[in-house]
Amino acid sequence: MLEDDAALALHALGWILNDEPRAERLLGLTGLTPGELRASLGERATLAAILSFLTAHENDLVACADALQVPPAGIAAAARRLEGTPA
Repeated sequence: MLEDDAALALHALGWILNDEPRAERLLGLTGLTPGELRASLGERATLAAILSFLTAHENDLVACADALQVPPAGIAAAARRLEGTPA
């Protein structure tokens, strides 16, 4: 399941990065530079942060879920699993 969650996070990141203001907001809120983000994409904490970023912004969560054809609750559950919190 965590492999699926990681794949979902990477797809979500692709969606986030298609919008420059949203991408800048992700970097600002996570404190990561673009290089740090790229270097840490294999880390569970970074993947969790990407999905948590979406769950903190309902409009983005719903829009991303629609674009990726997954339920918003699925993104939220994946974020919790990646964070190590029971879904």
